[in-house]
Amino acid sequence: MPSFRLPPRGDVLAVVFSLAGVTALAWAYLFHLAGTMMPAMAGIHPWDARYFLMMFLMWAVMMVGMMLPAVLPAVLIYQAVAKKAAGEGTAAAPADCFASGYLAMWILFSGLATLLQWGLDRAALLSPAMVANSPALGVGLLMAAGAYQWLPVKNRCLTHCRSPAHFIAGHWRPGGLGAFYNGLSHGAYCLGCCWVLMGLLFVGGVMNLLWIAAITLFILVEKVLPWGDIGGRIMGLAMIAAGGYALL
Repeated sequence: MPSFRLPPRGDVLAVVFSLAGVTALAWAYLFHLAGTMMPAMAGIHPWDARYFLMMFLMWAVMMVGMMLPAVLPAVLIYQAVAKKAAGEGTAAAPADCFASGYLAMWILFSGLATLLQWGLDRAALLSPAMVANSPALGVGLLMAAGAYQWLPVKNRCLTHCRSPAHFIAGHWRPGGLGAFYNGLSHGAYCLGCCWVLMGLLFVGGVMNLLWIAAITLFILVEKVLPWGDIGGRIMGLAMIAAGGYALL
């Protein structure tokens, strides 16, 4: 893999504003959905192709808004590596190919989340507001998310997410397809880190914007800030304690 150094300020700003713009558009759509479309969607709906597509789009846009901020360090590092490689005559793709691969993994997850929502709805375990109406399900999701914070697989995936330079060093591939694969691989580790946390959306409400923002902030802190991994474990204990209190 080519070596890298911090990209020029102009490149950094271009990446930051690009990701911020896409994230802002995703959140604008979620606000629109919550304010105008959710009242019409509330209630009992047949899961036909149109409704399934609507739910899938909701999940996909939600994942973009939630997960794109946390990938910023990895995109900046990839951009620096790609620019260095291009200067040395090695084929390299722009950073948006890397980001596209990352988002593709989360869009695939959105399809699975939509199927899970359909299954829970068929089992009468979700309210019209897409919240778990079974106390056992809600407590189970909360305690599972807390316990997962302490599992070795969580720690391995989080280590990759918190060390994007080491990740790119071990997965570097040249060209556009290589960049997309790098992003897809990074997204897979990110998915392994966060997929259980997404189950909490069924606890606080799939379209509860404050709840979505809280989970987004938690993921961002855990992946980016110093001691975020330790804070994640502490929050895991808090989730387990909250689940135990709810059982009592």
